[in-house]
Amino acid sequence: MSSALALRLADASFAKAPDVTPAASEWADEAVLAGTTAISEGPLSAAAAKIDHGAYPLDIMAQLGAAGALSVHLDRHGARIGLAIAAMQAASRACGATGFLMWCHDVCGLYMEQSGNPALTGAVLDDHAAGRTFGGTALSNPMKAFAGIEPILLRARRVAGGYRVNGMLPWVSHIGPGQYCGAIAGVVGAGDTISHEIMFLLRCDSAELRSCPQFSGMEGTSTWGLRLDEYFVGEDALIADPARPFIGRIRAAFILLQCGMGLGVAEGSVDSMLAVEETLGHVNQFLDDRPGQISAELAELRARVMRLAESPYDGSNDYLIDVLDARAQTSELALRASQSALLHQGARGYMMSAAPQRRIREAHFVAIVTPAVKHLRWEMARLSREILPADASAGGRA
Repeated sequence: MSSALALRLADASFAKAPDVTPAASEWADEAVLAGTTAISEGPLSAAAAKIDHGAYPLDIMAQLGAAGALSVHLDRHGARIGLAIAAMQAASRACGATGFLMWCHDVCGLYMEQSGNPALTGAVLDDHAAGRTFGGTALSNPMKAFAGIEPILLRARRVAGGYRVNGMLPWVSHIGPGQYCGAIAGVVGAGDTISHEIMFLLRCDSAELRSCPQFSGMEGTSTWGLRLDEYFVGEDALIADPARPFIGRIRAAFILLQCGMGLGVAEGSVDSMLAVEETLGHVNQFLDDRPGQISAELAELRARVMRLAESPYDGSNDYLIDVLDARAQTSELALRASQSALLHQGARGYMMSAAPQRRIREAHFVAIVTPAVKHLRWEMARLSREILPADASAGGRA
């Protein structure tokens, strides 16, 4: 997903959005959503094909930041998780890759604010929230490591004043020179065992970025392999030490925010179905997953996600299972909707430049990005076993 093209900041070639973005003091719900929608339906929609093939839309991300779309989920701006999801849905309706970049940026801001570290919560966070600086997340491997799916890849050792970190991550998105990301490393203790993990803000200028293989889509997300060689983490960069309690506290918000991507890809797929209804409706009526059906399921699922967004820091297992299930449902709906859109459009939707073709690949990405559908189901099964132990069904039998 990384390329020379991705580092040109999209060559500043995208059109400017209409001047509807409010000042930070005016980030009311309606204004944020109106500004995001105008950007999404204007310059973002026009640039979606270029972004899919490698143009990194930092100028559009800056516009979204100015509109408040990258900040409203933060406590300092009202902890409006539902509004952040709605903004991400509006962008993903036009371009799934940009919706993903918004999620990467959102959760990086979440890490910084929830860290409580003054070095990360002042002007540094203000610039990030407003889209004046950019940062992503390197938690794909740690999230899978915490679930027991794979080993943690970054290793840290304590030194005077902080830690030294070494290791390689195969892909990290929304990073580049001058940017940063949240990362986690296992701290190596006695006997080369991991005593605990630390979370920190990783500055890309002090890391080695390596090009990734070409993916089938989402190439404009500036995704790189990242190598650390004796990288120093001082107190000013620490997000959490230890990291696991911190991740436990923010995990539901981290996962719930992703729902905006799947909802948007599904909604864009409905747009593609409706675009050919007048000319092909007489034969498309025999297809499954018609636009009316998908729209009804989308509305129901969106309402469910918005209810969950009202309490993103609920620490109960029941709540987390509901979040995991809603996230899995958004993936599955996006997959069904994008496939149906391609079938509705027929040959015209099968062209490489067609929106349904792009959305097929975007929907597959929504289903495999961490936590992937299989990871979500793995976690739901584990949590369900904790709530209902295997011998609970025995009831009062001797």
